[in-house]
Amino acid sequence: MSEAAARADSPQDPDAGGPISASQLLRNPGFAGLLIYRLLAMLSYQIVAVTVGWHVYELTRDPFALGLIGLTEVVPYFCFALFAGYAVDHLPRRKLGMFACLGLLLTTLMLAGVASDTLPAGAFGIGTFTIFAAIAINGVVRAFLSPVYMSLFARVLKREHFARGAGVSSVVMQTGLVLGPALGGVLVAWGGKTSAYLVAAVFALAGAIAIITLRVTEPPPPAERAPVFQSIGEGLRFVFNNQVVLGAQALDMFSVLFGGAVALLPAFIHDVLHYGPEALGVLRAAPAAGAVMMGLWLARHPPQKHAGRLLLWAVAGFGLCIIGFALSREFWLSALMLMLSGMCDGVSVVLRSTILQLSTPDEMRGRVSSINGIFIGSSNELGAFESGLAAKLMGLVPSVIFGGCMTLAVVGATAKLAPKLRRLDLRDLQ
Repeated sequence: MSEAAARADSPQDPDAGGPISASQLLRNPGFAGLLIYRLLAMLSYQIVAVTVGWHVYELTRDPFALGLIGLTEVVPYFCFALFAGYAVDHLPRRKLGMFACLGLLLTTLMLAGVASDTLPAGAFGIGTFTIFAAIAINGVVRAFLSPVYMSLFARVLKREHFARGAGVSSVVMQTGLVLGPALGGVLVAWGGKTSAYLVAAVFALAGAIAIITLRVTEPPPPAERAPVFQSIGEGLRFVFNNQVVLGAQALDMFSVLFGGAVALLPAFIHDVLHYGPEALGVLRAAPAAGAVMMGLWLARHPPQKHAGRLLLWAVAGFGLCIIGFALSREFWLSALMLMLSGMCDGVSVVLRSTILQLSTPDEMRGRVSSINGIFIGSSNELGAFESGLAAKLMGLVPSVIFGGCMTLAVVGATAKLAPKLRRLDLRDLQ
C-alpha cells in the first residue's frame, strides 16, 4: 500500500469525500493532538521571550542588548537546523519533539534560577551569562520544534485538506502568540519574573507529554540512510531549484528581517509610550491577535486563486503597518498598527505553509522544513539583532521606519525576480 493510501485509510483522518470543515478537522484525534503540542510549546517559548526581554532590559537599559538576545539564539539555531531536519527525516519524530520540549523545560529552570537571585545577575555576573546560555540552548531546541510539527502535519491530514488545515494551525499558533506574551506580561507584573519562568516550565513539560502520546502513524525508518551532508544537500537543492518555494521563503525572511519592530517593544514602551510590563504583554500579543482573526477567516475560506499576488500584497501591508507603528505616540494606536500587521502576516503564514506542504515530498519534509526555519524562524532573531543595531546607530523611531520601507522594497524585488510566485494559483499544486 502506498504512503498516501495508508494515510487515507488511517483512523486519524476524517472520512474522504468533498470539502471538510474546520470543526471536522478538529475531530481528527491526530490533528487535534498535534495542535495541542504546538500550542503548549508556543506558550512556553513566548512566555520566556517576553520575560527574558524585560529581564535583560532591566539589567542593561540598552536596546542593543535586546538585539543581542536574538543573535544569541539564532547562531546555534543556524548551526543545528539542517542537522535537525535530517534527524526528523530519519528518526522517530515524536521522541524528537519530546526531547525538544524537555530542552525548553531545562532553559526555563535555568532562567528561574537567575530571576530568583540564586545566581548574581549584575552586568558581569554569572547570572547574566546564564541568561544568554539559556537563550543559546533555546536556539538549539527550536531547531527541532517546527520540523517535527511540519512532518507530522502531513501524516494526519490528506493533501486536499492541507490549505484548510494550515488555516486552523495558524489560528492555534497565533493564539499561542496572543496568550503567551499577554500571560508573560501579567506574570512579570503581578508575580515576578521567577513565576513567569516557572509557568513556562509547566507548559514545556505538558508539551513533552502531548507529543509522546500523540496518535499518529510514523513512516518506517529508511532501509538505508544517506550520508548526512549528502542528504542535507538534497534538501537544499530542492528548495533552491523551486522558484515558488524559494520566493515565498525569501519574501518572508527579508520582510521580517527588516520589520522586526517587536524586538524593540521594551524600549518603545519605556522610552516612547511610558508604560510598564503589562503593556509589553498587550503589544506583544497585538500582532498575534490580528493573525488569529485572519486565520479564523482563512480556515473558513482557504485561499486558492491568485495566491501569489495575495501573498505579495499581504507583505506590503505588513511593511506599511510597521511604519505606522513607528510614527504612533498613542498606546492604543500602536496596538492597532501591530494588530493590522498581524492580520497581514496571518495571510502570509497560511499561504507559505500551504505552499510548503503541497510542494514537498514526504520523505524530505524534515529537511525542507528546517531550511524553511532558517529562512523564516531565524529571521525573527536576526531581525531582532538588526533592529537593535539600527536603533543604536539611527535612533529608535527612525530605525523602525527604515525597516518598514525596506520591507516594501523587498516586496517589489520579489515580484520582479520570482514571476512564478507572482502568478501562483494553489490549485496548480494540488
